Amino acid sequence: MNYYTYAYLREDGTPYYIGKGKGNRIHSKSNRVFNPPPKERRIFLKQNLTENQAFSHEIYMIDVFGRKDLGTGILHNKSDGGIGGGAMKGKSQSEETKIKIGNANRGRIHSKKSRENMSKSHLGKPNPKSGSSRKGKSFSEEHIKNKSEAAKLWWKKRREIQSNGN
Repeated sequence: MNYYTYAYLREDGTPYYIGKGKGNRIHSKSNRVFNPPPKERRIFLKQNLTENQAFSHEIYMIDVFGRKDLGTGILHNKSDGGIGGGAMKGKSQSEETKIKIGNANRGRIHSKKSRENMSKSHLGKPNPKSGSSRKGKSFSEEHIKNKSEAAKLWWKKRREIQSNGN
């Protein structure tokens, strides 16, 4: 029971990323699309969990706040979380391999042909900005705004509780 869930917060205190980890994961810069925010904007949501409890809580929190890429909310998470939720779906690579891949892709510029192919590969797929998602749900701008406001209130209350030492 040494797993936890955590959130990275924007300057206004709303979450932009929810994750699951153990050890130093909350502070780790490796295997990330973006670097962690300053320490004061990294918070533990739940601690002392089993791995399955942490997966379940991560999935729940991502569902509550929604994903920007699907047009359902405010998080930058690229998956719904849980087992196999990451881009590698349960596969792991050595640190050496991760470093080599990172160095090989650093500063990479795609050719015009590559950009055209990537654009074609997205034709006919739902556009997250249109309010549709892979789950077949559609959310109005008002719904997304209401969800964002509710999230801000939730995080404000959570920060108040934490600052009072509870």
